[in-house]
Amino acid sequence: MATVEKMPMLQVGYDKLTEQVRALKAERPLIVEAIEEARAHGDLSENAEYHAAKERQGQVEASIADIEDKLSRAQVIDPKSLSGDKIIFGATVTLQDEDDQPVRYQIVGQAEADAKLGMISYNSPLGRALIGRQVGEEVEVTVPSGDKFYLVDKIEFI
Repeated sequence: MATVEKMPMLQVGYDKLTEQVRALKAERPLIVEAIEEARAHGDLSENAEYHAAKERQGQVEASIADIEDKLSRAQVIDPKSLSGDKIIFGATVTLQDEDDQPVRYQIVGQAEADAKLGMISYNSPLGRALIGRQVGEEVEVTVPSGDKFYLVDKIEFI
């Protein structure tokens, strides 16, 4: 029997996925309307509108199934309920980069990762390198632009 792998995520990520499913499900009747309208134009073999609407329907249904799968496996974690001196999922970490500039990241799930907002996935190269580290430890991570070095300055659970 296959085991279902839980997907850790923050509440904000869970809410974002729930909203995406709601929006996609709201699009369903519009797609059906577009298909019916295109069908009314006659010959389906050369009907671009029909084929585009059917393709969109397939994309929407696949997206709904994928997101609902993620939601069913979601393990919502509240970082405020966590503590400790090691970097774990949900931790907000302040690092010093090679130029002694502070950078701050929160370790989150894949569904909510957005590096521009300082939210990195626990599966990203930097996320994997940080998990289990403590304040004062140096971290080396290989990214597409080369090797980067960081010093763990602070770990918070906020």
